[in-house]
Amino acid sequence: MDVVARTAEPQSEVEITPELARALLRDQHPDLAELPIAHAEDGWDNVMLRLGEDLALRMPRRMAGAALMLTEQAWLPVVAPGLPLPAPIPLRTGLPGHGYPYRWSVVPWFDGTPADLAPPGADEGEAQAAFLAALHRPAPDDAPTNRYRGVPLAERAEAFEAQFAEAERRGGGLGVHVRRLWTEALAAPIDAPRTWFHGDLHGRNVLVKDARFAAVIDWGDMAAGDAACDLAAVWMLLPDPGARRRAMAAYDASVATWSRARGWAAMMSMLLTITDNPRMPAMGAAIVGRLEAGP
Repeated sequence: MDVVARTAEPQSEVEITPELARALLRDQHPDLAELPIAHAEDGWDNVMLRLGEDLALRMPRRMAGAALMLTEQAWLPVVAPGLPLPAPIPLRTGLPGHGYPYRWSVVPWFDGTPADLAPPGADEGEAQAAFLAALHRPAPDDAPTNRYRGVPLAERAEAFEAQFAEAERRGGGLGVHVRRLWTEALAAPIDAPRTWFHGDLHGRNVLVKDARFAAVIDWGDMAAGDAACDLAAVWMLLPDPGARRRAMAAYDASVATWSRARGWAAMMSMLLTITDNPRMPAMGAAIVGRLEAGP
């Protein structure tokens, strides 16, 4: 199964350097071309380069990321305005050039630390719920879909079994509780309307500053469907049980929806656990612990 094979972060399919970025800027956005450029981070699909003090370049490093970039450029300006947390709406877009084959974006730079390294405080449950409620609004008919997120969990059952088996092989001890939550989630009906969702709210995609949520980044998986996949963030991002309870109380969702959300959290915990990047398994283990602790 290809799920188990995808346990290492993908290799870059193109080399992205500050020199390349500067050449692209000189051709397409010359007023930005002389700002300082520094490598910030390599993500799963993109490279982030800081541009001056207030901007960043988001550049796909493989073809899969290029497709997600198009989603961000088309739909983030539609969805993000009015959300209670900042999102990197593209300020400018770039075209291929100098041997670089993909579209790219100039986005705002947000100060903060990824939530897996700087968890939010115990009083951030309501803030998370407010963000999710604002995001989860009806989507137009032509909104993108995502074959991996926001779909009925039955469509992800084969992937979950492969991930669960690999996680058990690597570390063991996951067993009864995660399996029970997954089984319950599979049986829970989708009783919520089709809405927008982010689709990838793990700790590397949410920034925290001074123990408060500061920004939500990496919107390439955004789509329309069952937003229970986002509600998994209650267990993915909130270490404090009280914060999780307050988030759930503040977000209006059915018992079935919260069951599906736990199922998505269980699935994400397995996917992260089998990823060969030290930060990912640590996130997976934390999610498992939070699911076991409740609520």
